[in-house]
Amino acid sequence: MTDVAKVIEIVGSSNQGWEDAVQVALDEASKTIHGITGLEVIDMTGKVDPSSGKIEIYRATVKIAFGVQHS
Repeated sequence: MTDVAKVIEIVGSSNQGWEDAVQVALDEASKTIHGITGLEVIDMTGKVDPSSGKIEIYRATVKIAFGVQHS
């Protein structure tokens, strides 16, 4: 177990919903970061189609925490 964690902030996007945008961010981070221990959703935004008034793109800004590896 590590005593130090690093936290990064990333934005995930989806046309399905905010929960999916969070999962997209986590999935992308998991490709290069090992040992993710948690996340915090800090903001949710969206892009609206002006002609239909519907949300086109959902965005979730998340902080992702993972342990620092010691050599």
